[in-house]
Amino acid sequence: MLKSTRQWWLCMAVISVALPLGAQQTMSSPVFPHTIPDGTTFLIRLNDKLDTSKLQAGKHFTAKLAEDLVAPDGSTIPRGKKVKGHVSSVEQGLHARMLLSFDEIDTGHGKMPLIATVTGVPGEHAAKEPDAEGEIERKGMSKRREIEVAAVGAGLGAAGGAAGGGGKGAAIGAGVGAGVGALAGILTDRNLTLDKGTVLEVRLDHPLQVPTH
Repeated sequence: MLKSTRQWWLCMAVISVALPLGAQQTMSSPVFPHTIPDGTTFLIRLNDKLDTSKLQAGKHFTAKLAEDLVAPDGSTIPRGKKVKGHVSSVEQGLHARMLLSFDEIDTGHGKMPLIATVTGVPGEHAAKEPDAEGEIERKGMSKRREIEVAAVGAGLGAAGGAAGGGGKGAAIGAGVGAGVGALAGILTDRNLTLDKGTVLEVRLDHPLQVPTH
């Protein structure tokens, strides 16, 4: 009788430990066949022009899906559906950059929150690949190119001064040098522009549920 009692209590102890573990495993790995998993990448096409010289943080923009988004069970958000977002931050000038955030997507059966990050700007050679946070940056003039332009300006200024023997010739040479220096400033102080129709590659950072009706 004592042996049977001990066995009974042992079984109860095993069950009491196994049940919470099983419940935790079930709750941590839900499977929804009509949900597009996080990590999925897709393309969108901008409906608006985004120019860092005119943008301010908070500016809203729209885009449309450039390809179908398909869930494991075949549920689909068709291409052409509207995506809404806003500019989270913007920086102008030589190191122009912008951070785009997304708000929602039209699924065809209602709007759903969209949590995603820009991961690429295919075909846009003036923009660097976005960083880990999705911030897009303009490709600026290389340091070597900046040095070359500055050196040309200085050289022209010196040559003009030498040719004129000082005085008026030097002033002309200095003027030429200053002009080239200003050109260098113009070339290095450009902003980042994403024209209407620009394609962005986007990655889901949270599963996107596709309503079926």
